Amino acid sequence: MEHVATESSPLPPLLSTELETRSSSATVELDGTPVASWTYEPVQETAATRTILVIHGFRGDHHGLLRVVDQLPEMRLIMPDLPGFGISGAFPPGGHSVSGYGRFVGDFMAALGLGPDTVLLGHSFGSIIASHFVAEHPGAVSELILINPIAAPALEGPKGLMTKAAVLYYEAAARLPRSIGNALLRNQLIVRVMSETMAKTKDKALRQFVHAQHSAYFSAFADRDSLLEAFKASVSSNVAEVAPMLALPVLLVAGEKDEIATLPDQHKLLPLLPDGTLEVIPGVGHLIHYETPEPAAGFIRRFLKGHAA
Repeated sequence: MEHVATESSPLPPLLSTELETRSSSATVELDGTPVASWTYEPVQETAATRTILVIHGFRGDHHGLLRVVDQLPEMRLIMPDLPGFGISGAFPPGGHSVSGYGRFVGDFMAALGLGPDTVLLGHSFGSIIASHFVAEHPGAVSELILINPIAAPALEGPKGLMTKAAVLYYEAAARLPRSIGNALLRNQLIVRVMSETMAKTKDKALRQFVHAQHSAYFSAFADRDSLLEAFKASVSSNVAEVAPMLALPVLLVAGEKDEIATLPDQHKLLPLLPDGTLEVIPGVGHLIHYETPEPAAGFIRRFLKGHAA
């Protein structure tokens, strides 16, 4: 295990102190893989309280969605670190595929006793995992929420060349001697360039927060091989592949300036969904969860209220 971030890290700024009092952590073992998860209980349970299972994105962990959780005090949110990321263990070799992560979602829900009234939320790569899981397990959850959803093939179109270059980067890091490969993957200059590119906010304090989050948690992965597998999974599938099979209410929350999950692709995805809603947040890119948690939480709240039983 080569984790570099731990849950002992101090509570970052721009999060309420109340958030910490709502949380509890646990570890469950699934097929020999220890999975860490955090549950955020509602401040006060009401008729609007729902249980939301949150699936984070590639090279993220449960910290990434905390600002959104903070804006949903009436909800119960359960946030695992995906196997291979954060402080969870990795799958055996070959297991870090979309289908492998889909099996994890099902096993995790079963272990925690999460029933079909559960709401499933996925961000970025998590949107691929969540949508494919729902397509393969109709009726397993009641609603699906996708934030910055990966709506089109990453290896095609204008982004294809950059994606192929990224594949070479991860493959090279996996083949180099271990110390060199890890140093390349965890290079803080590369992480900062990525962070600067994705951040759209002009707020200096918020930009510092985003960069600090990426610096602290972007390199918390189990090993190079599992990271490479997960990256290839993240660029080889998309939500549109299974969109017609998502026979439940689906909310898409998109960023106007998203260069990874572009807005035109979201507009193409929407009509493929039997029951889809698209909400667009202006001025933000692929970091809705960091930069615009308030409107994202508002859309989630309104969506769930509109589909309440």
